[in-house]
Amino acid sequence: MITHVVLFKLKDRTAESIEKARVVLAGLKGKVPSLKGLEVGTDVIRSERSYDMALVARFEDLAGLDAYQNHPAHLEAVKYMASAGESSVAVDYELK
Repeated sequence: MITHVVLFKLKDRTAESIEKARVVLAGLKGKVPSLKGLEVGTDVIRSERSYDMALVARFEDLAGLDAYQNHPAHLEAVKYMASAGESSVAVDYELK
């Protein structure tokens, strides 16, 4: 099982902007066949070091992650997040 985690910091940190980005990311559910699980959450603490939201996606294997990375629905979400985002960090790990 591969887990893909991305944290996003947005340019506009208003509740409306954060919710719009959450909806865009959550909209990936059901659109990418290799996506076995998806969680999108927004930060509730809002500290100086916090990112605004997190995406946690799960895949059977690296081929599934690769298929997700290149899927048109994901590419549209990436395009939106690139315009709305200030920064992001990611980690991909395997549970055995």
